[in-house]
Amino acid sequence: MQKIIAQIAQEIKVQPRQVLAAVELLDGGATVPFIARYRKEVTDGLDDIQLRELEARLSYLRELEDRREAVLKSIAEQGKLTPELRAAIEAAPTKQELEDLYLPYKPKRRTKGMIAREAGIEPLAEKLFADPSLDPTAEAQAFLVPAGKIEGADFTTAAAVLDGVRDILSERWAEDAALVQKLREWLWAEGLFTSKLAAGKNENDPEIAKFRDYFDYDEPIGRVPSHRALAVFRGRALELLDAKLVLPEVPETGKPSIAEGKIALHLGWGHKGRPADDLLRKCVAWTWRVKLSLSTERDLFARLREEAEKVAIKVFADNLRDLLLAAPAGPRVVMGLDPGIRTGVKVAVVDATGKLVDTSTVYPHEPRRDWDGSLHTLARLCDKHGVNLIAIGNGTASRETDKLAGELIKLMAKAERVIEKVVVSEAGASVYSASEFASQEMPDVDVSLRGAASIARRLQDPLAELVKIDPKSIGVGQYQHDVNQSELARTLEAVVEDCVNGVGVDLNTASVPLLTRVSGLSGSVAKAVVRWREANGAFKSRKQLMDVSGLGAKTFEQSAGFLRIRGGDNPLDMTGVHPETYPVVEAIIEKTGKPVAELMGRADMLKTLKPELFANEKFGVITVKDILGELEKPGRDPRPDFKVARFNDGVEDIKDLVEGMVLEGTVSNVAQFGAFIDLGVHQDGLVHVSQLSHKFVNDAREVVKTGDIVKVKVMEVDVARKRIGLSMKLDAAPTRKDGPRDNRFEGAGRGQQVQRGRDALPQGGAMASAFAKLQGLKR
Repeated sequence: MQKIIAQIAQEIKVQPRQVLAAVELLDGGATVPFIARYRKEVTDGLDDIQLRELEARLSYLRELEDRREAVLKSIAEQGKLTPELRAAIEAAPTKQELEDLYLPYKPKRRTKGMIAREAGIEPLAEKLFADPSLDPTAEAQAFLVPAGKIEGADFTTAAAVLDGVRDILSERWAEDAALVQKLREWLWAEGLFTSKLAAGKNENDPEIAKFRDYFDYDEPIGRVPSHRALAVFRGRALELLDAKLVLPEVPETGKPSIAEGKIALHLGWGHKGRPADDLLRKCVAWTWRVKLSLSTERDLFARLREEAEKVAIKVFADNLRDLLLAAPAGPRVVMGLDPGIRTGVKVAVVDATGKLVDTSTVYPHEPRRDWDGSLHTLARLCDKHGVNLIAIGNGTASRETDKLAGELIKLMAKAERVIEKVVVSEAGASVYSASEFASQEMPDVDVSLRGAASIARRLQDPLAELVKIDPKSIGVGQYQHDVNQSELARTLEAVVEDCVNGVGVDLNTASVPLLTRVSGLSGSVAKAVVRWREANGAFKSRKQLMDVSGLGAKTFEQSAGFLRIRGGDNPLDMTGVHPETYPVVEAIIEKTGKPVAELMGRADMLKTLKPELFANEKFGVITVKDILGELEKPGRDPRPDFKVARFNDGVEDIKDLVEGMVLEGTVSNVAQFGAFIDLGVHQDGLVHVSQLSHKFVNDAREVVKTGDIVKVKVMEVDVARKRIGLSMKLDAAPTRKDGPRDNRFEGAGRGQQVQRGRDALPQGGAMASAFAKLQGLKR
């Protein structure tokens, strides 16, 4: 365990004592949000990002240690565990390197090399390799084996015996961990990742055409960006693309490859024209071509996929975090519109608390075209319930429905009623509508109308509503079905947990799904909390949590600080001050002579207090500073203020866009290499990373995040292919359609792709091509 502690400390660049403290807390049942918020003293200030990384590495390294013990035990039982091998196994830093060392000793089916050893040919192999001046054919005569003596093999001729030598040596060398690792690292640095259209496939097929940038593609494997790697792997899985790892140089026919030369160099052997050298060259070639080339390709493809998945999962996690922490509209009466054409626009009105108070369906579009009747119905609902905000789902007929809402707003303005409208992502609304929780929450409401209610609520409080939906259904990821699903789920669950606990949860209004994400609360305890609330009324204090069945002292410790009670018996219960530190607040009250209600919000007074005066053995200066910070801004919400994007009148379809037009839009999705912008025209536009700023930007999230409202210039419009190229550099000139195509994002020939993805995209084809990869394949 000390070894693990030391390694993690080195990796995340903290002290071993900090790691040890965090591990002890995690093993004791503490959650990451609790440790990050309320145990800063113990870990010396490790934040949630460091703790998440620590938690993940702790799990990996513990699995590695368990596997290491199993490997050592297996080799020891075979009687082959030497001190040197034990030292190498104990020093192996990764699962891959551990398996490399174990490979020669791993129980396996009977191989040709094993059969040759059974025939007693191994001494000949040793002899010829040690002294290539010996004549192989002559030496082989002494190792001939009578027919039928070895099951499944015939070593009655010198040629067969020498084939046995080849099998013994090639298997031995192919299981040399140091050699295998050298070849892997060399090919990772120098090998080319290539793909071509699979034989017999029609490149004009619309589904296949999505992959056209990879019909003749190659790039150094160690530099392939995540999105390109996953695109090729998806095409390969669909049997549309053939992907291979290609050596840096193709040798002349009959000449040894660079890989074979590296094997020979590792072995310390070179062809000097001695009698056995041709045989040994054959053994080296066999080692690469038969034993190592395919396995090395497989290993490096696995490494490329793993690294690409890490990036894709991180992008998904970052976008999800931004979406969950988007600005809430707050306690406003909201009308949710779930657009539809033939089935009508579903309407749901929720009050300031999120309670569904009314529903309807209107038919402004084809085939009924009841525009005036729809306006009348919506106006009546606005008057009846005091609606001041409209949430419009961004699905089919969204733009037409947005126009309807615009006319409704003008109509209500005549009655001096101010209403705003916002187009919101409806991703996951249908999943929620059909969920068990939705049926419990709105049992007598049609499934289609539940979606409209969800759209309205996610504008009031995105976090509270989106936690009801599987994170993978929210629609802010790319290639999400191509990555490791368990790792994706684990990462997204951690993001949701961190967001919920970072904001805090109103104990008296929170739903079961929201409470389930609170530190320390399981699904069953969350249900018990809601049952208690329904039976006894609103919680008056955090202490009452101890009256909930199944909620013990440990659960209270982990959860209480993240639960808020507004208007309760103790003003501190609406803050992030943990109940365990209330005695510290009492000391502050005694020192200032002011009751807690008068202290809260008094930054001028609180800033004069010295934290050292209130620190004790249990709660140090760091904790006291946090308490004073909470008292300065009690119950503060870390999320930004709510703003509404203003779509341009008359811009309702991609056909309405004109190059050079400056528009306002909402960032709907962000990848490392660009950002998608919802302009309200049914089709998101793409701001490539090179068009985000006049400064060099490596990752789009350095500039924008999901939910941001931005101004963009239209650079390129391709109506036929539904592509919109945008720029946030508002002084940029629109793309020249007759300009030279930049192939840095195309399937260029070998050697032309090293710098792709890091340069600007000055001319037409590049942005459209990048958009194709991102938008066409992102689902």
